[in-house]
Amino acid sequence: MYTFCFLPCLVGSHRIDIFVQDTKAGGSPDKDLVASRTKRSSGSSGGRLQNCKEFLSRFVDRGILISKLEDSFESLIEKQGHGRHAFNPPFELIELQKFDYALEGVSFQQLIRMPTSQASTSDATEANAYLAIEDFLHVSVKCLWEAFWSPGGPMPFSVACLHGSNLKFYPAESAIAHGKVRALCATALLLKNSRHSQGKWGNIVELALLRPDVECFSIENRQLSLRVLGEAFFFALRIFLSRSISGSRVAHNSSSVYILLIDSQYGGVVKVEGDISKLDFDVHDVYECAVEWIKNYSRVAVSPIERIWNKFGNANWGDIGALQALFATFHSIVQFAGMPNHSVEDLAADHGSRLQTRRIERQLKDSSVNGNGLFQYQKRSASPEIVEVNDESIKMEAGHLMKLEVGSCLWLEDSNRQKGYQINEVLSDNELLYYVASSVEDPGTALFLYVGSHPSQLEPAWEDMNLWYQVQRQTKILSIMKQKGLSSKYLPQLSASGRLIHPGQCQQVSSSGTCEHPWCGTPILVTSPVGETVANMVTDGRFGLAEAIRCCHDCLSALSTAASAGIRHGDIRLENVICVRSGMRQPYFVLIGWGHAILEERDRPAMNLHFSSTNALQEGKLCSASDAESLVYLLYYSIGGDMPELDSVEGALQWRETSWSRRLIQQKLGDISAVLKAFADYVDSLCGTPYPMDHAIWFRRLRRHINEEDHGKEIDTSVDRVMLGVLSWAQFDQSSRKLTQFG
Repeated sequence: MYTFCFLPCLVGSHRIDIFVQDTKAGGSPDKDLVASRTKRSSGSSGGRLQNCKEFLSRFVDRGILISKLEDSFESLIEKQGHGRHAFNPPFELIELQKFDYALEGVSFQQLIRMPTSQASTSDATEANAYLAIEDFLHVSVKCLWEAFWSPGGPMPFSVACLHGSNLKFYPAESAIAHGKVRALCATALLLKNSRHSQGKWGNIVELALLRPDVECFSIENRQLSLRVLGEAFFFALRIFLSRSISGSRVAHNSSSVYILLIDSQYGGVVKVEGDISKLDFDVHDVYECAVEWIKNYSRVAVSPIERIWNKFGNANWGDIGALQALFATFHSIVQFAGMPNHSVEDLAADHGSRLQTRRIERQLKDSSVNGNGLFQYQKRSASPEIVEVNDESIKMEAGHLMKLEVGSCLWLEDSNRQKGYQINEVLSDNELLYYVASSVEDPGTALFLYVGSHPSQLEPAWEDMNLWYQVQRQTKILSIMKQKGLSSKYLPQLSASGRLIHPGQCQQVSSSGTCEHPWCGTPILVTSPVGETVANMVTDGRFGLAEAIRCCHDCLSALSTAASAGIRHGDIRLENVICVRSGMRQPYFVLIGWGHAILEERDRPAMNLHFSSTNALQEGKLCSASDAESLVYLLYYSIGGDMPELDSVEGALQWRETSWSRRLIQQKLGDISAVLKAFADYVDSLCGTPYPMDHAIWFRRLRRHINEEDHGKEIDTSVDRVMLGVLSWAQFDQSSRKLTQFG
């Protein structure tokens, strides 16, 4: 019988396994012959994979492994660690601190509370504990994935509980519904797999073991017991084997496994590392082989046991216990998803800016003492008497102390005359605050009031420079318009400008003409009229065809008036156009925000990825049609055009090139108005060229449509011929968007 089976056994390991089993059943085989053939066959990759699968199928009892480890536990501790804690921690304290900084802007919220009755062993308490662990892992992986890898993208992970007998995965709710809570032994964070919706061992990212006695290892300050650590070894080795069978397609780095040990209050991390290829796959003695591998080829790191949940069952996300668990989850995700798009170092670097913001909020200043930066509260000397204190060592940050609220009153000095204003409303243009105010002399007239930075605050800070453009520079532009006699109801009017008058006596001791008071010298700008921004109208869905045509007409009128004095706007956007309704039969639009206006060649326009013209983005300058191009973008976005996600100048230029070449902008405007589509075509033909824009022809065409609408007439939607009498041209190069003039 053996001769009959001998010849085909050389084809592979499968036949040899059958031959060995048959010979066991039939008698005593030649042991040397069987051993040599088994060794020879297992050398192939297919044989090794089969042996690994067979080894895993027999490695199912964690109790046996723990008993096998008992004799080797002390020597294992001596080999792996040193000192009182036996094992080295998986993370350095400095790493956790940096990770904590990186998570400052991440909001974690566990909705299912951890039950706090530690002594209770009822099924209900244990069921709630597993539900809380599932929620804890779900929140952890979801927030980490969105913060470091893919904000707003689909999360490729799921959470399920592990059955202790059949080692299969079930959602906690399902196990509870079927009365199998007592059979659960762990909770797994899994990589989603469409072919294995119930979960697969090779897809385990991280494992959490719920053990009621974890707390004692923190209180008594001693190392983990053999039973707890043995279970961690058991599950880690099964995960190693399963990943090996699944292949490198699953995990980027499978050399380590993170196991969380938790109870209803405390938790820790066990990190097991090792080369699974060094494991001896003796399927007849799997547990002894596992012990040898653990002793000789594994490295173990165990974190201190720290509190994770408070007495209300909420996770202390910012404390070291939760941070250890989160950091283990982070490293586990890296094994499957690769390095994050935003590194820990990148996010932690934002801590400095957040800290500086907090110092500003708390009115702290940076004072250098012996070269060391110290931060102290800004407070003046207290005294029971009403006395004037002149303390030169205290210089308060004026720009950040200027807090105006509804009802506040302020006075400014304008041309040696004092004017008072009361704040009626606080507004924002998404960058800076400004106010709706009324004059004390004329309470019925609403005005825009802008507060600038204190002269001493004009450092190269982004917010201070924006304030400078909003107040000081815009005051200069409006003053020039007033001096040159530019008059148009579509332009803002300069009502008043000057310096803020602060309470008390002003002692102007500095060269800039200001005293030590934090308000002294703060510039104020007051303009009229007051209206609602187009940004608000679009948000509320109140910007339609009529508003689009009227907005285009009124803004062109403002641009034409300013251009007659050599002034171009340079910052047309949704927040810089307002709709004025008070005191007029028909509402009209006013172009505001002239702080970035271009007066001479050296001036530079504002850079806005969505609204700046192509010439402004490419060269930092405006051509004759640049403001009109920005106006087209404003109209396009206002009527529902897609606002792309732009994060670079290159991306913004590419979007413009694609949108104009495919006529996407013209088509969108053409959906509501033929005249707006024709206007976009006209602007497109002029962009990047030196040819002047003919405003008059578009005033007539737009006014005709406005008048027809005002009189209730039907609007003619036929396509008008675009009158380009100012140019004689025959060729239009779409790729460079230039006109070739001839003839």
